[in-house]
Formats: sequence, structure tokens, C-alpha cells
Amino acid sequence: MTNEVPPLKAWLLLGLLALIWGSSFLLIKKGLLGFTPDQLAAIRIASAGFVLLPFILKRFQTVQPHHWLKLICVGLVGSFIPAFLFAFAQTELPSGVTGVLNTFTPLATLIIGVILFKQTALTQQWFGVIIGLIGTLLLVTATASGNFEFNRYGLLIIAATICYGLNLNLIKHHIPDLGALTITGVSLFLVAPAALIYLLVATPFAAQVTHPELWFPLGAILVLGVVGTAMALVIFNTVVKLTDTTFTSSVTYLIPIVALILGILDGEPFFLQQGFGLAAILSGVWIANKRKRQPFNAQR
Repeated sequence: MTNEVPPLKAWLLLGLLALIWGSSFLLIKKGLLGFTPDQLAAIRIASAGFVLLPFILKRFQTVQPHHWLKLICVGLVGSFIPAFLFAFAQTELPSGVTGVLNTFTPLATLIIGVILFKQTALTQQWFGVIIGLIGTLLLVTATASGNFEFNRYGLLIIAATICYGLNLNLIKHHIPDLGALTITGVSLFLVAPAALIYLLVATPFAAQVTHPELWFPLGAILVLGVVGTAMALVIFNTVVKLTDTTFTSSVTYLIPIVALILGILDGEPFFLQQGFGLAAILSGVWIANKRKRQPFNAQR
């Protein structure tokens, strides 16, 4: 872990990533209006994997034999498995709440980094994550009556954040010699065929796609795959290489804000308790990323 100040480029990319991923929960919600969760996840991964293929053909030459297993793991834990977990979770969770639960990613990232990758973490960073998680709890338990409500589908999101934590540390510590586009494009392409085969063989997608009323949900899923998965992961992996895992995972503190705003605009309720939760999340982001101001070394 370093105390260097992240460059402006990293902050700008972090903000763009928050906007893209924050809107992904609403896109999942719209996609589920016409397709089952497994279909949605398969369409998302297949579209994301194949859309980048023209841009990575030459990059396959840079992939060495020892990279392949790692890239398959990145494709599985960073994209494939979470796509299915989120899709099934949102059959019972509002899009805004799903975006909030995604905030568990920084905690998972820190714990996995410390336990499996011998990464050090500052007390200040733990404090920031804890405050952010308190905000998350305030948001998750918010109801009109003020009573605590637990939805077991939220555990699917927790499982997805653990996958993200594994993926983040794997990229940072075990694939430092490959570029962001190579990691994203190749890892997605490695899992895309399985998603496409499942979609066409195990589901009635081929017959459904001819119905005009399903074109809007399909469009939402394609945007989710191409922009919310493929393009966003290129940005994500770029930020990982520019900074560190904790800074990059902080995007998940900003995602709930976008997700909640879009959810409200789509008719989902908003309670005062959620406002306090949002404030806590923003405070956690600031504390977790506040560092002594030192010149940033772009050549590290």
C-alpha cells in the first residue's frame, strides 16, 4: 500500500465508472421485464465478451501460457459468476438496494488482500470502510415503518462482492504484466462462449427474440453488457493499475448514490434513513482515500 495521491485521471475514471455501474442495476431491472435471470446474465456476458473481440485479436499474442488459467479465473469471478448472482438477486431486491449492497466490495477486497495476498492496510482505511458499511446498513434496513427487514437475496450480492474482491486482488498481484484491455477482453472472451451456448441451448431465447415486446428489455441488457460490463471493466482495470485495490474498490461507495437516484426516478421509495446512509457512505469514501500529499509516481 502506498501513500501517494492518485492522479486526476484516476479520479475522473472512478467517477465515470460510478455512473456506468450505478445505472447497471436499473438496466438489470428493465431486462428482467422480458427475460429470466439466467438469460439476462448469459446475454450480458456473451455480448460483453464478443464486442471486444475485434480489439483484442492481436493482444492474444501477448498472453503467455502461465496467463491463461489466471485470465479464466478473472473471467469467472470478475464477470461470469457475479452476473448470475446479481440477476437472481434483483428478482427480489429493488435496484437501489442492490446498488447499496454492492458496497461490501471494499471490505471483501481488504480482507482477501490481507489474508491471501499479504497486503497491508492502514487503520484509517479500515475506519473508512467501516463507516461506509454503517451507511450501507442504514440504507438496507430503511423502511417506511422503520422496522428492520432482512432479505436473504441480499446474500447473493454479498457472494458477488466476495468474487469482486478476489478478482481485484488477482489482477493487481498476479497479472501486473498485462494491459487493462488485454485482461478485460481476453478474460471475457474466455467465458463468453459458455454463456452463449447456455443461452441458445438451455433457454428459449432464439424463439423469444422475435417478439417486438421483448426488444426493449433486450436492448437494456445489451447496453448492460457492452457498456456496463465490457467498457466499464476496461476502465476498472485501468484504475487498478494506476492506483491500488482499495482506491479502485471505493467506486462501490459511489455506485449506490447513482443507483438510488435512478431508482427514485423509476418510482422506488426513498426514506430519511437512506439519506443518513448516503452521508455515511460519502464520509467513508473520503476517509478511506485521504492520504498524505506526496508527488504521484506514474512510473511505478
